[in-house]
Parts: sequence; structure tokens; C-alpha cells
Amino acid sequence: MLAALSGTTHRVLTAVTVVSTIGMHHALSISRVTFRAMTTPEIERYVDSGEPLGKAGAYGIQGRAAEFVERIEGSYSGIMGLPLFETAALLRQARLRF
Repeated sequence: MLAALSGTTHRVLTAVTVVSTIGMHHALSISRVTFRAMTTPEIERYVDSGEPLGKAGAYGIQGRAAEFVERIEGSYSGIMGLPLFETAALLRQARLRF
């Protein structure tokens, strides 16, 4: 998977739903991540670190994989897993305190 991402741009989609007494509110965060070209030894070292195991997309942007990220468009927190801007907006819509 990392070899396929090498030198390309991919989308990360993260959906959030908040349910409250006044209804259900949804948001979709769409981000684009561009990886620089990675060599096979770089990918092997990263995999050997164990960090990509169990991660969607086989990388954790908040860790060692950051060295491969050339560009991000969109929500950094959404790429990590929970888009905070969108979540805060949904909580306000639902009139929930945070």
C-alpha cells in the first residue's frame, strides 16, 4: 500500500455524526495528502518500525510517516482520525457544550 501511495496524492475521507435530543447532524471531512516518492528501503524501514500496522492507509501522519508527506490540503486532524473543526461545528449545531 505504501508503494502505491509513493509519489501520489490520495484523499482521506472522515465522517462524523452527532446525535442529540434535537436531531442528528453529519459532516464529511475530505483531505488530500501528497506523498513524495519513497524508496523501497525507506518503505521497508518504516514498515519495520511497526508504526503503520493497524493504521488506515498504512501510515500515521502524526508519526514517522510525516517525513514522506509533501503536502496536505484539508484537515490534519481529520487525517489523524477525528476532524476537530467539523466536530466542533456539529456540537454547536446540536447545542451541546464542549
